[in-house]
Amino acid sequence: MIDATTHSAELPADLFAGLIAQLDDHTFRADIGSREAFAAMQQLIILRNKVDHLAATLTGEFDRLKVTAPQGRSVRQLLITMGIAPAVAGRLVRVGTTKELDGLRIHTVDGAISLDHADAVVLGLTHIDSRTGEPVTPEQRRDHTRSLVSQALSGMSPAEIGKHANQLGNLLADDTDGKPAAEDKSVNELGYHKTSDGRLDVRANLDAVAGEKLHSLVESLSAPKPQPDGSLDSRSADRKRADALETILELAAKGLADETVSCKPTGGVLLTIPADAPKLSALEFMRSVTPATAKTLGCDAGVTVVIVDGDEVPLNVGREKRLFTPAQRKALLIRDKCCIKCGAPASRTQAHHLVSWVEGGPTDLDNGCLLCTACHHDVHDRGWDVVMGFDRHPWLVPPAGVDPNRRPLPAYNRRTLHLDDAA
Repeated sequence: MIDATTHSAELPADLFAGLIAQLDDHTFRADIGSREAFAAMQQLIILRNKVDHLAATLTGEFDRLKVTAPQGRSVRQLLITMGIAPAVAGRLVRVGTTKELDGLRIHTVDGAISLDHADAVVLGLTHIDSRTGEPVTPEQRRDHTRSLVSQALSGMSPAEIGKHANQLGNLLADDTDGKPAAEDKSVNELGYHKTSDGRLDVRANLDAVAGEKLHSLVESLSAPKPQPDGSLDSRSADRKRADALETILELAAKGLADETVSCKPTGGVLLTIPADAPKLSALEFMRSVTPATAKTLGCDAGVTVVIVDGDEVPLNVGREKRLFTPAQRKALLIRDKCCIKCGAPASRTQAHHLVSWVEGGPTDLDNGCLLCTACHHDVHDRGWDVVMGFDRHPWLVPPAGVDPNRRPLPAYNRRTLHLDDAA
């Protein structure tokens, strides 16, 4: 715990109120110079670091006094209800409740080290402690604290401090017959939470072997995919990796569907569509989705669609006509060979309805084509259209931003064709 008792007098709440009032009244001159602005920013950073130190100290006092015990909640939850962001609340709890950090405290008191960097030091020390086969001695802990604090003072980022802690932990593990962090599955973590905008934020910390498996699979499935007109893949590297992860999840769901007997929906994905309000469609865990996403999911054989009435009583569960039968999938494979947009192998594709099943489109060969996950999103969300030609083959219609004339392009396996040939 960071101890504030060495101060000669406590800081009363009314003093803080006076400081807040002074800041409320402060404005910067319109003619402020660059050097003066830079110097003011340096002072504000120190002030912020000092305030964070006091907040961490009070957080430690909250924990010591057990102020949240009557409510049956944690100190972190209390801080969140007080308006502090969850990530910041976690940092305050870790820094404020960790003991024996005098080597760090002297630099948080004077504002030289930020809360983010102090938290990186605390996490680093925790990581080092978990790597040893024997208890860490007070001398070793002081040395480790000094080493990590020096990293923070030298301008290293919190991530770089964490990397340095990994190195120290591995060295300690080697000296004490502990297990290097990179090889220790006992500290593997996978966490996720829904964000305020309805997305899922995922964080993982994996050992080297599991990390290699994930890295290898993601890299093998995230190669750039040129557009049908020959232009380069416009997706960012992060977007390509996210699309690759979704493909991995779909392939895993297909494998589970083949091997697992369960009452859960195939792949665990359940979409509920109110019969009288289809725009209010919702997923089991992530809740409401837009009609466009509901249409996309209607193409996915790994999703169970449940239509309910106004009282949420199921009217129809997973109508067979929504899904392409194995025979129809084989027919699509014979005709399309692969993803019609980028050429991804058929094993990674979904059967897409040209006219959405949600909108009454039939599940038959003339209303279907093969699209991989990324290209499926392009069709549903980025302006690409698929139409069935007179030749009974699917044709891609690019958005106006790609081709102002929106000239149809043949499917990938027929990319050598020209419109005149089709005519």
